[in-house]
Amino acid sequence: EVQLVESGGGLVQTGGSLRLSCAASGFTFDNYHVGWFRQAPGKEREGISCISSRDGVTYYKDSMPDSMRRRFTISSDNTKKLVYLQINNLQPEDTAVYYCALRRLYSNSYCGLEEYDYWGQGTQVTVSS
Repeated sequence: EVQLVESGGGLVQTGGSLRLSCAASGFTFDNYHVGWFRQAPGKEREGISCISSRDGVTYYKDSMPDSMRRRFTISSDNTKKLVYLQINNLQPEDTAVYYCALRRLYSNSYCGLEEYDYWGQGTQVTVSS
């Protein structure tokens, strides 16, 4: 059974950095995407970024402001089935529960932020002003 476990969240001051980790396990297929999402209090969940297992190609949400895009970086270590989300210069508006999710693929596909099959429980990120 596919399992995803996020870690690395916490309480940080404005301007700080965090590296969130997503540990995937319980599967042997090698063609998948892993995405990062977040849900702030009182808001809908939003997609941030995803990465392809086969070629490491990344995608960031099209509507992401440049100010946010410069601060978020997705990366992966496929040998360990780990996906990271580095967040720099954290701002209070980044406060949210951050989730990773996995989408199994049966053909080549561009990375996107829809139709994910498996989800982690989330890790809380709180940014104090």
